[in-house]
Amino acid sequence: MRRRNFFLLTLLALLLLPFGTVGCGKGKLKVGFVSNNSAEFWTIAEAGANKAARELDVECLFLRPPNGTAAEQKNIIEDLLTQDVKAIAISVNDPENQKSYLNEIAARVPLITQDNDAPDSRRLCYIGTDNYEAGKEVGKLVKQVMPKGGKIAIFVGRPDALNAQERRQGVLDELAGTKDAKGPEKFGKYTLHHPPAYFDYVDQAKCKEQAADALTQLQNEENVCLIGLWQYNPPAIYQAVKQAGKLGKVKIVGFDEHDTTLLEIKAGNIYGTVVQNPYEFGYQSVKIMTALARGDRSVLPKNGIWHIPHRVFKQDNVEPFHNELRKLLGK
Repeated sequence: MRRRNFFLLTLLALLLLPFGTVGCGKGKLKVGFVSNNSAEFWTIAEAGANKAARELDVECLFLRPPNGTAAEQKNIIEDLLTQDVKAIAISVNDPENQKSYLNEIAARVPLITQDNDAPDSRRLCYIGTDNYEAGKEVGKLVKQVMPKGGKIAIFVGRPDALNAQERRQGVLDELAGTKDAKGPEKFGKYTLHHPPAYFDYVDQAKCKEQAADALTQLQNEENVCLIGLWQYNPPAIYQAVKQAGKLGKVKIVGFDEHDTTLLEIKAGNIYGTVVQNPYEFGYQSVKIMTALARGDRSVLPKNGIWHIPHRVFKQDNVEPFHNELRKLLGK
């Protein structure tokens, strides 16, 4: 009788267990991907992340902080942890001030960075662009479109983001022809207006206003080039230049692959752009997170850095890339 009662109690206990805790009812492994803002750039990364998740039969929770703040990123990560994610990839907004928090997270789940690194934290690796070298490519575009020199102005989202710092330094080093060029204003034949840069804190409307102000201040200059280093910057700059009636006179050089940027390169209103590969950021991040969550660390690069190659597009080669991108995004 006791054996029968024990059997019945055991069966009842099993039936009362939450669904998914026994046998084949177990849910998919979850990983979390956290961007540094809500720009369209991340839609491309999400497509890559989703493809890897389908291939590996995992669930990727892809989240974007609407205002691009470190506080929002912290709230997102805390929520991901309550959902039992087994690894996290983050584009870090403020590497210096987020370091201690990132270290706390790294002690709980495998943590990697993508797009924007925090090299002094305990993250396991960084996946993304070599932003300094990509910045140098921007500098080369400036030299091509304005070979005699002139005034330049740089526009970017945040001063504390490492990718913003590295891209800016790459631009200035290329123009100065030296490593670690300091300025603050003269860089070879080029003079930097409003050093160190215009920062808009991920506000495209503010970027446009800043570009309009720069155009007013530089209206008597013969050679001017405005440089946008985050995806939404070139379209905002273009709108300001267009409204000022200075398309073709004021030069524009961009970064990333916003639809407006690519369209205006084709039209000849933006000279060129340096493009990352956010699709691979998403795809490779999910692959690495999945391996780490399953206990496989052989996927980690030896030096903790995995640079995804960047590309340069101008009017003569942008069309095939733009078509490919629009197809990928279903446009």
